[in-house]
Amino acid sequence: MSNHNTITICQRDQTKLLIRTDPSVEQEMIEEFSFFVPNHKFMPAFKKKVWDGKLRLFNQKTKSFPAGLLPDLRSFADDRGYLIELEEALTSEEIKPHFDFPLTSKGNPIEIRDYQKESVAHMVKAKRGILLSPTGSGKSLMIYLLARIFDEKRCLIVVPTTNLVEQMYSDFEDYSETDSSFDASAMIHKIYAGHEKDYGDKRVVITTWQSIHRFEKDWFEPFEMVIGDEAHTFKAKSLTTIMDNCANADVRIGTTGTLDGTEVHEMVLKGLFGPIYRATSTKDLIESETLSQTHIDLLILRYDEPVIKKFRKDVKTYSEEIDWLVSNDKRNKFVLKLAFSQKSNTLLLFNYVEKHGRPLFDMASRMNPDNRPIYFISGEIDAATRESIRKTMENESNALLIASLGTFSTGINIRNLHNIIFASPTKSQIRVLQSIGRGLRKHGNNSSLKVFDIVDDLTNKRNKQNYALQHGVKRLSIYTKEQFDFQQHLIPFQDK
Repeated sequence: MSNHNTITICQRDQTKLLIRTDPSVEQEMIEEFSFFVPNHKFMPAFKKKVWDGKLRLFNQKTKSFPAGLLPDLRSFADDRGYLIELEEALTSEEIKPHFDFPLTSKGNPIEIRDYQKESVAHMVKAKRGILLSPTGSGKSLMIYLLARIFDEKRCLIVVPTTNLVEQMYSDFEDYSETDSSFDASAMIHKIYAGHEKDYGDKRVVITTWQSIHRFEKDWFEPFEMVIGDEAHTFKAKSLTTIMDNCANADVRIGTTGTLDGTEVHEMVLKGLFGPIYRATSTKDLIESETLSQTHIDLLILRYDEPVIKKFRKDVKTYSEEIDWLVSNDKRNKFVLKLAFSQKSNTLLLFNYVEKHGRPLFDMASRMNPDNRPIYFISGEIDAATRESIRKTMENESNALLIASLGTFSTGINIRNLHNIIFASPTKSQIRVLQSIGRGLRKHGNNSSLKVFDIVDDLTNKRNKQNYALQHGVKRLSIYTKEQFDFQQHLIPFQDK
């Protein structure tokens, strides 16, 4: 085979491959491994016509290519009959994981599930990859196992929020409570606002990506292992910077519950971490009774014609519609009456703190017919307080937690949650699925989870749907795709 049909690869470091091939093949690679950046049409460089809106993963000038996309490059070459030549072996050393340390949860011994063992074993062997595993599958336990198995490596665990720094640390403490070989306080350093960036001789660092993405490159050099938890939520440029700076980390693992509608494009994630490995699915976990049975009630509020007519006259934009809905006293009372009618732990999720969350909390505090414990969480509440409320909720039996989607849709675990109410319209698949995941974990007698999805129908006579209804239709398609059990209920609703 002639040289122009050969792609020669050498490994520059743990992040990049160097490519040598014919310019015509380079051009094919540029086209194959590129994509339009979300919302590129609104970016100044695109508007000025100095950029076409595409992100290209093969850099023709430096000849560099993301190491994690090697399997995709092989497929590209196979499809076109090109030969791959490796100047250096890129296969990882076989490491057989040993699960021989004691594991606990709330002081009780726990068994590792089969899919968790298989997933961890795969990642230990591959050293690279994206672990795709749904909420409730025990990702934090799998991360803990990986950190323990690679016990000779300094490990950087990057999460999207301060809540998750505290929760991950708490989980590590919980799992190792009876393990004399692992002292969480001595081995783990936490970094977020107000915490020291110097980790000393501690082997595991748990941090938010926002806290470290501007650190100098030499800060990252000691890390030989990096795990990006909830990797889909990171900003692409910051995640790329962190991963590029971790040039000595030969173990690179991303975890996520979903890749649909992610902040970071799937190809970028694969380039940074490696190929996708699917551990299990929500449907399988529910069928195996690992997670709670889930039923979703879509409560479609059909407003009467006089209200719709006035709404259409006064409300023109998406922002105006949201303001109209969240400031609607009758709607807010409906939401809270629904919450108080559920006689068990309930999570009420909102999207806007000042104009919706706080008014809901104030109104709930005044109404509270049974004098239930009511808690409030938003981004303004510090991480330690959020963690305290989370733990308190697990010991409650009839509490109401009013929380923002931003703080509670990603990664937060509450093992004793029975009801979830969506009080704000959203069409984000990630937020919907992650929010439902807050209540999927079994605890005590919560063998089932009820989800109430409030949909506002202000369709006019010309059959023009309002934004909130469009978002509701989108969520319905998500429930159908994920095979959730759901019902739709049409509720005549007079606003005034």
